[in-house]
Amino acid sequence: MLAEAMTALAAAGGSAVVQAAGTDAWEGLRSRLARWFGRGDAARQRGELERLERSAAELEAADPGAADRVRTRQEAVWTTRIESLLEDLGDDEQRVQAADQLRHLLEEAAPAPAGEAGLVSGNTFNGPTAFQAGNHNRQDVRFGPQP
Repeated sequence: MLAEAMTALAAAGGSAVVQAAGTDAWEGLRSRLARWFGRGDAARQRGELERLERSAAELEAADPGAADRVRTRQEAVWTTRIESLLEDLGDDEQRVQAADQLRHLLEEAAPAPAGEAGLVSGNTFNGPTAFQAGNHNRQDVRFGPQP
């Protein structure tokens, strides 16, 4: 049985698959997740790529009335697959290493939070202006006479 943190991580992975399918983030997540599942086995990696593609196609093809049900099912499928891989790893050290790799993979694939995506639109600047967009930036700006 998996620790609560790993179960939560597996659920985050299942959710990430469903959220990324059909978006710009899909290709990156799909390839990284297949590599993670493959664990160095090229044939296994190809199989995971095919499974991920089938999931994306099913999500895309779902009619509006069934979309929530399909999303819930696909999320459960991928959560279970991730849990199974983590459970099947031989020892705790391998499990922790795989969990860390998955956590990093999901962090890379996560979309930027609202307000941090770097999108700027419809602004008017009059007079001295300093503008910066991005993540984790720091800027110190002073206008006026130097002391």
